[in-house]
Amino acid sequence: MLTNTNGMISKVHHGEGIKCYRELKDMKQETLAEKMGDDWTQKKISLLEGKETIEPEILQQVAKALEIPVEAIAHFTREAVINIIQNTFHDTKGLINYNPTFNFNPIDKWVEAMEENKKLYERLLQAEKEKVEILQTMLNKK
Repeated sequence: MLTNTNGMISKVHHGEGIKCYRELKDMKQETLAEKMGDDWTQKKISLLEGKETIEPEILQQVAKALEIPVEAIAHFTREAVINIIQNTFHDTKGLINYNPTFNFNPIDKWVEAMEENKKLYERLLQAEKEKVEILQTMLNKK
């Protein structure tokens, strides 16, 4: 059991910690089982995630497979997850990119849009000229 910042006692649950970190890494149970070795299956990972207390050797093996510190699982609480995410995870796969890089030049796109508008206006002008010609020929016939 750990005491959180609010002075409340938080119960550590190793299996929940494993599941939480696995999901944060966007990893399926099958994938974790493959990373753990030949003795592991999806079913064993599922059972492991249900256990409240897990042996230190297995915690070490899981932590290595998840690429996180063993303490992250051993002392798992919701607050600990936030701290580990902020301080440990460097893989940004699946995370929002707040510094987007563009594969196009916005000015070029703007120029293209202006050219399209110009062509559209030219077509509209031509259509109006044709209407005027039709009306003139109709007036001349009368």
